[in-house]
Amino acid sequence: MQKPRARDLGIPFEGRIGKHNAITDVDGITVGYSTIIEDDSARTGVTIIHPRGKEDHDPVFAGWFPFNGNGEMTGSAWVEEGGFLEGPIGITNTHSVGVVRDTIIQWQAEQDKIFQGWSCPLVAETADGWLNDMNAFFVKPEHVREALENAESGPVREGNVGGGTGMLCYEFKGGSGTSSRKLPEKLGGWTVGAFAQTNFGRRYQLTIAGVPVGEHLIDDAPMTSGENPFKQDDGSLIVVIATDAPLLPHQLKRLARRASLGMARTGSLGGNGSGDIFLAFSTANPNAARGNEKGLAPIQSLSNNFIDPLLAASAYATEEAILNSMIAAEDMTGRNGLSVRALPHDRLREIMSQYNRLQ
Repeated sequence: MQKPRARDLGIPFEGRIGKHNAITDVDGITVGYSTIIEDDSARTGVTIIHPRGKEDHDPVFAGWFPFNGNGEMTGSAWVEEGGFLEGPIGITNTHSVGVVRDTIIQWQAEQDKIFQGWSCPLVAETADGWLNDMNAFFVKPEHVREALENAESGPVREGNVGGGTGMLCYEFKGGSGTSSRKLPEKLGGWTVGAFAQTNFGRRYQLTIAGVPVGEHLIDDAPMTSGENPFKQDDGSLIVVIATDAPLLPHQLKRLARRASLGMARTGSLGGNGSGDIFLAFSTANPNAARGNEKGLAPIQSLSNNFIDPLLAASAYATEEAILNSMIAAEDMTGRNGLSVRALPHDRLREIMSQYNRLQ
């Protein structure tokens, strides 16, 4: 069953959404999860995003941006150098990056789908060590394979699922979230989708549609008690931006940068201890990595004079994906008995109403 989303609570957002308000509104993209909740200390998982679906391994143009680099996104050096993303994207916890990366390579090799004889998968992480025992290494190859194989198009589950299972956001329960924007035909009709794994922010920072929500919800803040605005902001945020607009790698890097603004619109300024790393890719220009017998590939590229709506869509979709991850999340108790509360829907609506910010 689909969990509540931010729009269901009446929170206003800019821009028109796609059919599912998800990254899968960009045709071909599929998202898969493996969620691990066991005993008292396993609260983790794996998320997989297939840019063209699990059957199509044609590379896509891509660009990345490390807003704050206290984190990891394997394969990003080759994305920067070569301009292509050559396989599925994995997202997990900090200490499970290796097993996710290695299993993706093995999965590609078994299907003879490694593009150029070697693979350098893109796997990103956020640290779920508050609720999950990362040093117990609960993520196994079978979990990665489950996420690779069960990836689907259409509606995307959110909250305590996949790599986001054990994450915190603004000292509430965080997790996995997604959103999309569909541009009007006069602006190209392109779709931009965002997927976020949220594990960042301090309670006092939380801002929703311009409302300083965090200043009103200071209870049950495990790190700051809702106070001390100068306490270090650690954690992480991974955002994957997808579009069907024909953008080149340097333009996609610009889209990835705009995820920083979506993050800022929810209140965070990015902290020294936070790994806030963003990726953008385009499903346009099929076969661009292969070319013809002379190595030439016909490529379309959107003029920079028409890119502004896509930049805005990236920021807006990121903002909503972050908030959707929190709205869909549920209370969780994990490692060492720590309990983290989900963002209370009724109280949130009361606060938004006080500021006249409910639709």
